[in-house]
Amino acid sequence: MEVAERARADVYLSDAGRKGAGRSVSAALPPKQPENARGERMVLNLFFEERDDRWFQGDRHLRPLLRRLLLGKPWISGQQRVFLNLCAGLDRLGIRYRVNDYRYIRKHPEELACIIGRPFVLDRIEWKNPILLGVAMYNHPIDDPDLLTRVPIKHIVVPCDWYVEMCRPGWPSVEAWPVGIDTDAWSPKPAARKSVDVLLYDKVRWDHDRYEQELIEPIRAHLRASGRSFEEIRYGSYKEDDYQAALARCRTMIFLCEHESQGIACQQALASNVSVFAWDRGGAWQDPNYFPHKVRFEGVSSVPYWDERCGMKFANTEGFGARWAEFWAHSQAGNFKPRDYMLDNLTLEKGALHYYEIAQAVMQRLSAR
Repeated sequence: MEVAERARADVYLSDAGRKGAGRSVSAALPPKQPENARGERMVLNLFFEERDDRWFQGDRHLRPLLRRLLLGKPWISGQQRVFLNLCAGLDRLGIRYRVNDYRYIRKHPEELACIIGRPFVLDRIEWKNPILLGVAMYNHPIDDPDLLTRVPIKHIVVPCDWYVEMCRPGWPSVEAWPVGIDTDAWSPKPAARKSVDVLLYDKVRWDHDRYEQELIEPIRAHLRASGRSFEEIRYGSYKEDDYQAALARCRTMIFLCEHESQGIACQQALASNVSVFAWDRGGAWQDPNYFPHKVRFEGVSSVPYWDERCGMKFANTEGFGARWAEFWAHSQAGNFKPRDYMLDNLTLEKGALHYYEIAQAVMQRLSAR
């Protein structure tokens, strides 16, 4: 299978991403961008595969095509969205890149391999290249304790600062990199089209029955008592078109998630200029696969990218009740500017340029040795 065909089969590249899949995009970088040690602008070697083989060699390319024929347009995972948005941002900047070109990377062991995900990509070939790893890889260094001695990884990126602090003891060379959001696709809709007061976004992942009683149902009751109309959407049960349509209808959003490494769905709402009332309880990283028997880390957030323009936060049911009226009043008065925050910090271009600069810095450090 050709490189471009592999990219399409694995991740259904968008039109923007497909332009660069498997080949270099011929476009000039912004003049201010530095060059590599040979005086040439760096071409990124990107690697991302959504799925591994399951029943026979190569079936990872066929399964998504069959699933698309049977079930229609697939749901886009968070990891896949990271890759697609990175490619789209690079296209907008004119930064050239290759996708899953294992043949090329074998022939050029001196070049940087940017392995975005997932872990089984590390087993595709015997890697000789220096590697920039992340962000769609491991949840925690404990998942692969021998990683840094087994594979020539020079630097790792994770989605946010609290994740950096959690992973640094196992991965000393690590930094935060958030992918950009498509602020053209996720854009404000006229107020006249808004017919629902609140979108209740449910991404409570663990112990949902408990939080249904302790948090979600009390929030519903409070909204009903205050005369606010609302609709609900649950993570993993919708397609992006459904979410966009819901944001177009709703004036505000309540975001419920124990903690987030980036929070792409929340940021899509912010880009749509929908102010958010976020449950941000803080405390421990409570993924039950790790906590408390393997990993104990304090200092998480459900909205790691945020300032006062985005909306407000609450820590528990009591905090919701105490602050809801204030949030609603500020929202109705137009005091929040969530889209401004996104345009200042998390566009496709900003995310892609940040990634490119990280990759260049890795190679500059290596060439200086």
